[in-house]
Amino acid sequence: MKLRYLFLPLVFISVWSCDKKDLDFELVQVAIPELMTKTDFRNSIAVTVPKNMEEVGKIYAYKDYIFVSDINEGVHVIDNSNPVLPKAIKYINIPGNEDISVKNDFLYADSATDLVVFDISDINSISLVERLEDVFNVYDYNIPVEAEAVDYSKIDLENNIIVGWTVTTERRKKVDDQFIDIALQDGIVFSAAESVTGQGGSLARFQIVDNYLYTVGNYEMAIFNIQSLSSPVLENTQIAGWNIETMFQADSYLYLGSTNGMYIYNIENPSSPEYISEFTHWEGCDPVVVDGDYAYLTLRGGNECGQLESVLEVIDISNKSTPTLAGRYNLENPYGLGIKDNTLFVCDGTSGLKLFDKADPLQIELTKAYSNIQSKDVIPLENSLLMVGGDILYQYTYVADGVELISSYSLK
Repeated sequence: MKLRYLFLPLVFISVWSCDKKDLDFELVQVAIPELMTKTDFRNSIAVTVPKNMEEVGKIYAYKDYIFVSDINEGVHVIDNSNPVLPKAIKYINIPGNEDISVKNDFLYADSATDLVVFDISDINSISLVERLEDVFNVYDYNIPVEAEAVDYSKIDLENNIIVGWTVTTERRKKVDDQFIDIALQDGIVFSAAESVTGQGGSLARFQIVDNYLYTVGNYEMAIFNIQSLSSPVLENTQIAGWNIETMFQADSYLYLGSTNGMYIYNIENPSSPEYISEFTHWEGCDPVVVDGDYAYLTLRGGNECGQLESVLEVIDISNKSTPTLAGRYNLENPYGLGIKDNTLFVCDGTSGLKLFDKADPLQIELTKAYSNIQSKDVIPLENSLLMVGGDILYQYTYVADGVELISSYSLK
């Protein structure tokens, strides 16, 4: 009988010990990188016939063509010589691509760590003419949003590129401050004839100004001399800020939109942009456009950027050294924006496209709202407005009281 009662405390001790041990562990969603060798990655660039788009990204206009990025995959080429009936004609497979710019029939694109150059003078025979290797820190590894940690144990970025992720659930021992910024582990950072340059939207990270291509990543700016269009030269890289998402050029200045505000750089010395000032706001996703003495930027709330409210801000930049807030207007779900004359076009996400009269920048007025569409970014061209939203490419003509639809083209 005594042995039976002596056994009970041992059971309690064992159960208590297991419970205590379990409290030291938790289930964690871990992202495991899928790798490709840099050799295979670089050999995978190809120009093919049109294909289905996986995830619609940014838009870029050049001559009679519209380029639409397939996020992290490549670029779709659309013949827009007849805006009523645009037609996909080519697909450029560029793994790790996020941005492009075009000048005089040469297309510049990022491919993860590399800058690649294509000759598009004959759109039916696009060719890769140059590659500058390892000139970028990859600024978007597309880590799955559900991931709480990243398994870096097998990453060799000297010889490999991350091309995807697998998320698994693992039982891990709790560690204080274990989940530090998963974008910054192990040095990984998560940018004669008249010249013809294309035009991107407000979400762009590439800008061509005269003989220079400016690119911006999460924290670093890379400056390429493109005087010889087919043979760009990396002239300079410099720290440009933090959490940078977009870049806009106006006059002799670059305006960098970050999650923390807007950075202003003077490019009078084009190979070495000079920091002028920073306008700081609460944290939020932040594209910016500029017209004259005012910058217009949107901050989107209720998302990974940390912003609570969604607003349009008007910034007085008449004194570049001391930009000041001139106005703030509530929005629903803003993304990109653009300017044509006195009209400010704002993509308000699922709330549609909104038009503001900015004749008086200190008191802009909402004049029109197109609420039955999704909108993400716009490019106000001379004679038409391009807009992408959801899986649709929209084209509008300007009319007296707003815009009128020319065509809507399904990108999928």
